[in-house]
Amino acid sequence: MGVAALFFYLFATICVASAFMVIASRNPVHSVLFLILCFFNAAGLFMLTGAEFLALILIVVYVGAVAVLFLFVVMMLDVDFAELRDGFLQYMPIGAVIGIILAVELILVLGGLSFDPEIAARAVQPIPDLAEVSNIQAIGDLLYTKYIFFFQLCGLILLVAMIGAIVLTLSHRPDVRRQNIADQVARDPNDVELRSVKPGEGI
Repeated sequence: MGVAALFFYLFATICVASAFMVIASRNPVHSVLFLILCFFNAAGLFMLTGAEFLALILIVVYVGAVAVLFLFVVMMLDVDFAELRDGFLQYMPIGAVIGIILAVELILVLGGLSFDPEIAARAVQPIPDLAEVSNIQAIGDLLYTKYIFFFQLCGLILLVAMIGAIVLTLSHRPDVRRQNIADQVARDPNDVELRSVKPGEGI
């Protein structure tokens, strides 16, 4: 057994085990941590296949943003998961039907899967020689030349979605004092009153 095969079985075993622990853990924080471990091992599998771009995207985007966001949301919201599980059994029949339908669809897709050896010859865009050009450079050349407009359009859509999420969640409560930077900058230093506030007491 070569070194590549040894690392493949190592990464694959840890990835499958951590994926199972994501759905088996009772603590949601532990589930998110197992999810991060699963992403790291999946990135290792991508590196073994020569897809280093996908491996880096998996770590930077999913581990660095999505999984950490899940972790902070779970820790900050203080959700009562015991209360959420109370009505779990009443949705079990519907969930079982949906699970069976998805399983049948996956079996049909995998059963009709076939590999065409001539598919590489019919590629619209020529595949560069990876011995001369790295995987990331080849994807970058294709992404920033032929698909540059679609790439910029995706960026604009994400920007609009981010602004929309900020606008929808931004609420102004009349009973909360808000900071006004312009008033603070324009204030006369002689009019500023310094107060010594004891710990645990307000002004």
